[in-house]
Amino acid sequence: MSKTEREKMLAGELYSAFDPELQALSLRSRRLSRQFHAIEPGQPAQSRALLGEWFGQIGENVWIEPPFFCDYGAHIRLGNNVFFNANCVILDCNYITIGDNTMCGPAVQIYAASHPLIASERIKGPELGFPVTIGKNVWIGGGSIICPGVTIGDNSTIGAGSVVTKDIPANVFAAGNPCRVIRELADPSLSE
Repeated sequence: MSKTEREKMLAGELYSAFDPELQALSLRSRRLSRQFHAIEPGQPAQSRALLGEWFGQIGENVWIEPPFFCDYGAHIRLGNNVFFNANCVILDCNYITIGDNTMCGPAVQIYAASHPLIASERIKGPELGFPVTIGKNVWIGGGSIICPGVTIGDNSTIGAGSVVTKDIPANVFAAGNPCRVIRELADPSLSE
């Protein structure tokens, strides 16, 4: 039995974003985005209900400051106490998993989306997507870009404006373009 384009997408295989199922999922996300951006300030219950419909998983006390943009929403999984400041973008053509107590500054961009590197393959139109996993208790500074396939470990801090192209271990401060570990962080109150 052959895979659907969505199954290929979530498996990290080449897929067509013009597939009817994916187009319908994208249109659904756009409709929910318009509804989200129309919610009057001070309506946390309404905002939470809409995010629960839009996203694949949403924990308690999630707050997303508008404007916010994503491809599908259905592949975003958020833990408890997750915060996104204004102007964040998530390209969720694969799973984006974010742990408890993680905060993203303004204009953070998280990309699961990729394309073939070889131009002759890329111009044919198929796309790729690789999951992004961000652990618990992570702070991602404003303007940072998290690239496809990256994992950021628990309790780490990513400096503002960083471009994270490779995995970042737990308990570190990392920054730069490309992002690299600057120093280890010791927080005995978070040790298990």
